[in-house]
Formats: sequence, structure tokens, C-alpha cells
Amino acid sequence: MSRITTGALWAAAVVGAAATTALAARALLDRQAAQARRLIGKPLGEDALEADRVWRRKLEGDPIELLVLGDSIAAGLGAQRRKETLGARLAIGLAKKAKRPVRLRTAAVVGSESSALGAQLDELADDYRPDVAVIVVGGNDITHRVAVSTSVRHLVAAIERLRGRGTQVVVGSCPDLGALRPVPQPLRSLGSRMSRQLADAQEEAAVGAGAYAVSLRHAVGPFFISQPDEMFSLDRFHPSPLGYRRTAEALLPAVAGSLGYGRTSAATRHPRIQGVPSN
Repeated sequence: MSRITTGALWAAAVVGAAATTALAARALLDRQAAQARRLIGKPLGEDALEADRVWRRKLEGDPIELLVLGDSIAAGLGAQRRKETLGARLAIGLAKKAKRPVRLRTAAVVGSESSALGAQLDELADDYRPDVAVIVVGGNDITHRVAVSTSVRHLVAAIERLRGRGTQVVVGSCPDLGALRPVPQPLRSLGSRMSRQLADAQEEAAVGAGAYAVSLRHAVGPFFISQPDEMFSLDRFHPSPLGYRRTAEALLPAVAGSLGYGRTSAATRHPRIQGVPSN
């Protein structure tokens, strides 16, 4: 047998072994994903509490218009009272800083991927002009294996549409899915790595498109890892009321700062494109 033939056979054997290993690994991850879904279940249902209203309406001045877009975290699934949702906590905090009432509009939908942001914006009236919008999305992109480039493209498109309305935008990047203890290893480590990659890409794309970006992985991730019983709700997947409070505290400086009410925090990346387009 010639050296070339022998080499070709060895190469084919190596490729075949690698393919078999990859298929086995994929099957393991699929089984673990199914196991995680069974463990987590849907004890919270699929509908977040309705929190849209004018918060702190007794304050003077016209209400600041606050829009929240994204997934179940943005919608507030896991909060026990409406004032504990992410949107309500942001509205209350912004009202305190601005000394003005804040009208909350939640367009976020439980289970949404980044591809749903466009549809969430489509539901808004053409003449609706929020002063500031907060976007939190990405976890479902990871669990459904959406390519980072695809996720980021949808995020940037949403930011550009909002900027076109004259809206300041704050993006809370994808949380670290490595904090989800019900997810077994090695799937949890893979989810952590993928969520970090998506978060980094989201932050870079957001500031490039004119939005503020807040790294939730750095700002609140350590709390979810070190205090899971306190930070997660009963499904061990979505934030608890305390988890939402911490998340809102991380986002609020950027939300208020984008409108000129105080300074942003060290966790905030500022937009490269300054100013708000005229309507």
C-alpha cells in the first residue's frame, strides 16, 4: 500500500472519529437540554404581571416615556407584585432621579428572541415617541442556538428604529447562563461561554449603533452566582423580586444618565454616536 493511500486512510479514520465524537457530544447536550427544561418547567406560567401605568403621578411635570423591550426578564416574569417588575423598578427609580412622573410601556414578551424585537416595535403607534427605551434580550437566543451574528443584527435594527424616533436606548446585555444551576454540566459551561460571547457582541454593536450598553454579566452576575436562592425565583431560571431590584439598579444609572439625570455607572459603555436624531 502506498504512503499516499495509507495517509488517506488515516485521515479518513481521524475525520470519522471526530465526526462520531461530535455527534455523541451533540446528543449529550440535547439530552441535558431536555433534562434542564423538565427540571425548570413553567411554574411561573408564560404571562408577566401587567405594570404599565404612570408611576409617581403626583410629581410635577409631564411624564417621561419609558419603553421596555425584550424577553421574559424585560417583561418581569418572576416578580410577585407589579412594582417589582423590571419596568416598574426602572420607572420608579427614574421618577425619583428626575423628580417627574414616568409612564411605563412594556412591549417585551415572555420567550422572545432578538428576532422578536421588530414585531414588538411594530405594535407601537406610529406617533409614539418614548424618551428612553430599555432592551434586555439574548437568553432565548442561546437556548435556541441562534447565531450571534443573527441576534446582533436584529438588535441593531431595533436600536436604529428607536433612534429614528428620537429615543435614547439602553441595552442590558445577555446575562451569564452559567449561573443556572439546574442546567447540568457540560451544558452549563457551554451556555456560559456562548452567553458571554453574545453579551460581548451585543455591547459592541449597541454602542456602535448609538445606544448605551450595560454588562449585566459584570454588574449583577456575581450576585446570581453567589446568592442563587435569593436572586432566582421559584423556577430557578428567572429573577426573583430581589433579582429584579439588583438588575434595575444596574440599569438605572444608564437610563437616567441618557436623559441627563445624573451620571452613568462604571458598568455602562457610552454610545459612539452621540446625540439623538431629530424627529
